[in-house]
Amino acid sequence: MLDFHQKYCKNMGFILWLGSLFLPQVNVMAATGDSQFVYQGQKWTEAERKAYYSQDQGSQLMPLKWFQSLKQSNGELFLADSLKRYGYLANPASPTPGLPVGFTVTKDGSHVGMTCSACHVREISVDKQLYRIDGGPAIVDFQSFATDLGIAVKSVLNDPKQFDEFAKQVLGNAATADKQATLRKQVEDWDLPYRTIMDNALPKDKPWGPARLDAVGMIFNRVTGLDIGTSADHIIASNIHLADAPVRYPFVWNAPIQDKTQWPGFADNGNSILGLSRNLGEVIGVFAHFNPQKDDWRVLGIDYLSENSANFDGLKAQEVHLKNIGPPQWPWKQGPYAINLPLAAQGKTIFESTTKTEEGGCAACHGIRKGSPRGKEQTWATPLCDVQTDQRQFNLLSWQVDTGVLAGAQIPFLDKPLKAEKELAFNVLGISVMGSVLQHETSTVVALESAAKKEALKLESLLGAEKTQKIQEKAAALRKLQGNLITEQTSVLQGAFQTLSHAEPAPGASTPTCKDSFKSASPKLAFESRVLQGIWATAPYLHNGSIPTLTDLLEPVANRSTAFKVGQAYDPIKVGLASEQSQFNYTYQTTDCKEITSGNSRCGHEFGTQLNAADKKALLEYLKQL
Repeated sequence: MLDFHQKYCKNMGFILWLGSLFLPQVNVMAATGDSQFVYQGQKWTEAERKAYYSQDQGSQLMPLKWFQSLKQSNGELFLADSLKRYGYLANPASPTPGLPVGFTVTKDGSHVGMTCSACHVREISVDKQLYRIDGGPAIVDFQSFATDLGIAVKSVLNDPKQFDEFAKQVLGNAATADKQATLRKQVEDWDLPYRTIMDNALPKDKPWGPARLDAVGMIFNRVTGLDIGTSADHIIASNIHLADAPVRYPFVWNAPIQDKTQWPGFADNGNSILGLSRNLGEVIGVFAHFNPQKDDWRVLGIDYLSENSANFDGLKAQEVHLKNIGPPQWPWKQGPYAINLPLAAQGKTIFESTTKTEEGGCAACHGIRKGSPRGKEQTWATPLCDVQTDQRQFNLLSWQVDTGVLAGAQIPFLDKPLKAEKELAFNVLGISVMGSVLQHETSTVVALESAAKKEALKLESLLGAEKTQKIQEKAAALRKLQGNLITEQTSVLQGAFQTLSHAEPAPGASTPTCKDSFKSASPKLAFESRVLQGIWATAPYLHNGSIPTLTDLLEPVANRSTAFKVGQAYDPIKVGLASEQSQFNYTYQTTDCKEITSGNSRCGHEFGTQLNAADKKALLEYLKQL
């Protein structure tokens, strides 16, 4: 009987193994519509995903009813395809039906806005099957979306028939003429700042295209151009610069644990307060309402919160979601795309080699090792390395602006207050974000400010110069309490916006730095070098997205693609964008090293380029495993 059982199990094992050769297996979770979710760890549950897709962060793009009532130029509703035409992804679980992934509604239900997942979820297509990758760089065309939204609003204002239809949708058929007039004024008030920033900031002749945007430039423009003016509309149009340094969206798994963030690495990162700072800057860039005001009864002399729509609880919840997103696992376990494990083992040896990086040695820049501690949190090292890639993004770090209501603003971390004119936009954003976080997170501040203001009210019974003098003395005393804002928790903010010594162009040609050692000072014109878990799912490559596949990245610059199409179609062999795309009618034209400041240069990162063909294939096989 035992002999029969052993033979039976042996035969059944053979049959099951044989059957597996003909049944394609993919490492995916439950599907949504036509998509399958790639496995991203046990912590990344369905509940986490749904929350991440629609987590309110305080963004206020426009009133929800307006968004639902606007129309495209063809007469269909602007939301007719849930914005699929721009690359945004379906979200059947959206609390507000019709909104795609990353579009959410404020707590009171009044406004539609954007959240982290609009820019950090993607789908790839292989053999007509879609795979959803949460936290991956979005393949969306934000510039076209922003442009078309402005056109839709302009059409409502310029066409009486369209406005009448719009008003009926928003107000109802019985709306009075006065209500319609009020609505028109509200739309005009919305349109002025939106049109000001989009007309002056978006590049017309060389649009960003899908999968890229100049996020830092647009955040600078938003804060300095729309939020800090001394006029009633808060606009300083002259502060708005052309945002012509687009980069690709980063992937966000492992983002909370790296010790620096942003492509140039100017922001310390790695604990909850720094995560809040990072996420606050992000939501300001995607239409949060923010108008800081001078206020003598604030320790910082500025009220950063009364006119600030940021949902701080939502921002903190979003950071929890980011911590739970694991890197995506290669989804094909069987069939022609399955990883060749023996070959991947050879690639691992190349990846971890201690020789010069032209011959391998990727781990020197991209391996997992301890980074700088952030408070009580241990981080992963994110070294800043000059690998001679495109340098255009550094131009915006020297933008000069007028400081408006923030003239003279200061926080304890800075030696000097903001100048009234010709201040770095970088510093204006830094003070705006850090000031907001300090006021929100330091509980003693509210008590100090409230006590001072109550005492000042008692001075109202005093007369003339004595009253003025006493109030001025109280305000000055508040300024002296700024040191109380520095706590064990908030002290890490001093590294949240570091002025970059390496932001100035190096004279002449530079030598690639951080190839084998990171003990020296940060090099000039350096970018962050992240741990490469899940790198297979993040094409196109380099910070400006100028390389379509990892195969191309292992080639010398002269052999890399000079132009390629962008879209969802994925090539599992070359590991990156497929050569043929149908999602967008867009071709990314790149430049060589002679135009390294074009924003589109494919120059640099010539590591692994001297490997022979067999070793390159092995290295690619290993990168699929990360």
